[in-house]
Amino acid sequence: MALVETVNIPNPVEENALWPHQRSDVLDWLVTGTSDSRYIDNIFVEMCGRLRSQGISIARASMNFLVQHPQWRGARILWNRGEKEAEFATYAYGSETTAEYLNSPLYDIHKGADEVRQALYLPGPIDPDYQIYRDLREEGLTEYVAWPLEHTFGKRHVVTFASDRANGFLESEIEQLKSLVPAISLVSEIRLKNRMARTLLETYVGPHASQEILEGATRRGSGNTVSAVIMICDLRDFTRISDLWPRDDVIELLNGYFDALAEPIEKHGGEILKFMGDGLLAIFPLNNADAGPNLIAAIREAQTALEELNTSNIDKGHEPFGYGIGVHVGDVMYGNIGSKSRLDFTVIGPAVNIASRLETLTKTVRRQVLLSEDFVAMIDNKSEFDSIGPQLLRGLEHPVGVYALKSPPHEAPQT
Repeated sequence: MALVETVNIPNPVEENALWPHQRSDVLDWLVTGTSDSRYIDNIFVEMCGRLRSQGISIARASMNFLVQHPQWRGARILWNRGEKEAEFATYAYGSETTAEYLNSPLYDIHKGADEVRQALYLPGPIDPDYQIYRDLREEGLTEYVAWPLEHTFGKRHVVTFASDRANGFLESEIEQLKSLVPAISLVSEIRLKNRMARTLLETYVGPHASQEILEGATRRGSGNTVSAVIMICDLRDFTRISDLWPRDDVIELLNGYFDALAEPIEKHGGEILKFMGDGLLAIFPLNNADAGPNLIAAIREAQTALEELNTSNIDKGHEPFGYGIGVHVGDVMYGNIGSKSRLDFTVIGPAVNIASRLETLTKTVRRQVLLSEDFVAMIDNKSEFDSIGPQLLRGLEHPVGVYALKSPPHEAPQT
């Protein structure tokens, strides 16, 4: 009979001190009691409240993340004593090169420090003289500590705590806070990945489509019928522009063109479904009773922004560009279309086709914005439109009543 040899496996806690020897109620809650909480800011606020109620002298705490977002380089979740909600702030690209960041504990942690701890209650100057230390001292806080939150693939974020006890944190408080860091790392990474997945989906397919996808609309053919105003916009002479302009100027033009369109559309409740080369497809769902007027307001603001962009292009020695917009209203199928392995979340249906044909017709009638009679019937103020009369659009058996949106007083129709 073989003897079973007992092997003493080293305790990882003793070797790297990443996990506490003693469990705590807050640690147990973080690990086992937060599975139903979707958002890390809510978890963080509750954690700080639990710590404060147990006598831990935290009066301020923050989590600082480097994020993947088209506009933001970083984000901060900040809790202050007595607050039931966290303050959420974002930082633009380029903030990592500012003096405020380079002279801060966050920079020290990102560059490899395992802990930054600074007493603030002692009289005299603070060394190093970071602005955050001066600010916290003015708020009456007495000690600051920061630790790294280690996420997978070497991504390092930061959690900080500040005390309001007369002489700063007790050593027992530091030990308890530090014991929570590995669990905070695990809990925050899961929620951060969920948030980043949603952000990336919103960036590429829009907020409504991203919500549908995250809620399970991932099979080909899945979707639903939506009543909406459909808007299609196309840039004129883009092929010629892309052949004649320098590459960087073409990219700058497209980005400026899409900004001029996208910001008013989103501001007024529209959803951009896709950018199609030099074109754009957007919808204004009719569950908003003001969808029609909102679309007109969005187009008016976009026209102003596009005119300003043209002025800038002329100042740079480029020719002004033209554009065409087609608008119709109706039911569309909103969902997943494509191959078995590559799907596109979009809208299809006769209403989309009519909007597209109206956009094409703008080239023939020399008007920037054409709208169907069905859409114009939704708008109370008909004085904004000129009737173009019935038009037989390609692929349709019967003519469609077409109207043109009158040009602003300072802008002449296309010639």
